[in-house]
Order: sequence, then structure tokens, then C-alpha cells
Amino acid sequence: MTKFNIPLDCENSPKKAFLRDLNIAFMTGDVDTILNSVSADIQWEMVGDKVISGLEDFKSAIMEMADFKAEVFTIHQIITHGKDAALTGEFVDSDNTYSFCDVYEFVSAGKNSIRKIRSYLIKMK
Repeated sequence: MTKFNIPLDCENSPKKAFLRDLNIAFMTGDVDTILNSVSADIQWEMVGDKVISGLEDFKSAIMEMADFKAEVFTIHQIITHGKDAALTGEFVDSDNTYSFCDVYEFVSAGKNSIRKIRSYLIKMK
């Protein structure tokens, strides 16, 4: 079971709460929540690795990741402004610690539907 460390200030912003819940969905393998959070033209760039375009390819990638469970998942910071947002944190699996930053572009400032994700992942140890 994953231990979650999440800042308490997520409740004062609907976008922060949305991104918190999305990241929890990634760590718990909640594919439906993840798919319901993105637009049909989703583009996910995993910097230095690959770019996934379109809902079907995105769904395939998410399904491949659905069984991954971190031991510890920490959100350090969530920043939102208009249709853009960023979330930083780290997670620990059985052998490694990773730091990450995800940068999000929403369809619009008023919608909780993500059009683009750019993910930076660094293996720490």
C-alpha cells in the first residue's frame, strides 16, 4: 500500500485538488479517473523518452502503468495559473527514489480537462 504525503493547501483551489486527485489516481492505478481527466487530443511528453499523442495511445500507456505501486508518494508543490499548472514531487519504489515535475496545459482555464502533459523524471538513487 502506498503511503501518501500531500500538502493540506490543496483544498483552497479546485485545480490543485484536481491535480492532487489525478496524481493519486496514477499511483493507485485508477485508469478511469485518469482517462476522464484528459481531452481526446491529449499529448504527453516524457522528456528524453517519448511523446504519446491521442486518447487511444494515452490509454495504452496508462494501462501499462496501472499495476505500478510506489511505496511512498510525496507531492511537494502544486502551482496553477489560468490554463497552466505544475506539480512537483517524488516517489519511492522498492529500490529507487525518483523526483518529478509534471507541467500541465488545460483545455481552458475553466475546464478540468488536460490537453498537454510534459513530464520530467529524475532517478535520485
